[in-house]
Amino acid sequence: MHVVSPDGEAKFWLDPEIELARSHNLRQKDLVVEHEQEIRDAWTRHFGR
Repeated sequence: MHVVSPDGEAKFWLDPEIELARSHNLRQKDLVVEHEQEIRDAWTRHFGR
């Protein structure tokens, strides 16, 4: 999953667990995943997997 904000961007792996793949210009505290299930549910709705 890719995340883009005005401050930078990041890429996360979702399986088998959420893990930061890389980031650019985002502070570590901005990369904390607080809504894991919500993200997984949205991914499943969008991609049907």
